[in-house]
Amino acid sequence: MKHASARNVIERCFGLLKIRWNILKEGPTSYPIKTQNRIIMACCLLHNFIHREMLVDPRDDRLQAKSDSEEDEIAEINEDAIDTIETSTEWNQWRENLALSMYNEWKGIS
Repeated sequence: MKHASARNVIERCFGLLKIRWNILKEGPTSYPIKTQNRIIMACCLLHNFIHREMLVDPRDDRLQAKSDSEEDEIAEINEDAIDTIETSTEWNQWRENLALSMYNEWKGIS
């Protein structure tokens, strides 16, 4: 039962993200997998940033039309908002390789 509840929260979260960010609704399938991951992560982070920093979101007209029960669901989703991202070894390595490549290009080393 707990798994189904978590799945429902995740599906509602993606529903909210798709409402806000059309690229998620249409699907970023023309981009490489790495770029698709970055697009999704950026949309999540921007959504959470907007929610945290703006008392009223001017683009969020749909909230005014929601019933109390739907607003409770949205509040529950916001409790599960992503507020940190931990780097993985893979991302650290990718960043190091990029920095080294940029440094070598700057120094003229092939």
